[in-house]
Amino acid sequence: MSVCRTTFAVLAWGAATLLAPVYAAPPITVTPRTPTHGPIEYTVRVASKSFGDVEETRTISSGQTDDFTWKTAPPGGPVPVAEPCPGHETLALDANGAAVRQLRVRLAPIVADNGTATVQMSVQASAPTGKTTINTGGKTLQCPRAKTLGQVVRFTMPTDGTQKTIALNDGSRVTVSAKR
Repeated sequence: MSVCRTTFAVLAWGAATLLAPVYAAPPITVTPRTPTHGPIEYTVRVASKSFGDVEETRTISSGQTDDFTWKTAPPGGPVPVAEPCPGHETLALDANGAAVRQLRVRLAPIVADNGTATVQMSVQASAPTGKTTINTGGKTLQCPRAKTLGQVVRFTMPTDGTQKTIALNDGSRVTVSAKR
């Protein structure tokens, strides 16, 4: 009988060691990051009658956001603004306190393993478009009129340097290219 017990104990121990990996935690595997997840160079070019023609290149990674912001003088130069003008605090101003054009493009790309970027692009712009007379507090002021644009666009694009052009609601065109 003792041989049977010993044999049974050895068999039980062997079975337990064979089954042990079934109950062990799964191994941790690290998927190597492909070049599509690393920094990618984005060039944003805007052609707009109202907000100006600008271009800039920046490097960002998938999942990050970046704001491309430009302030430029409108045709005819910056427009003087008196502080009591309505909306004074929302206008883009130069160092002298005069209204200028401002254009902001925010890119938020997510790059898939196949190298295709899905991009959310937000465009916010304002530009003075002349002056209007305002009567406030017994005073007559010359205040700038402003044209504004706010639009969010989602699109996909390759990251091989190919350009993607988006037409905005006001006729402005934004061209984006991305390359690894």
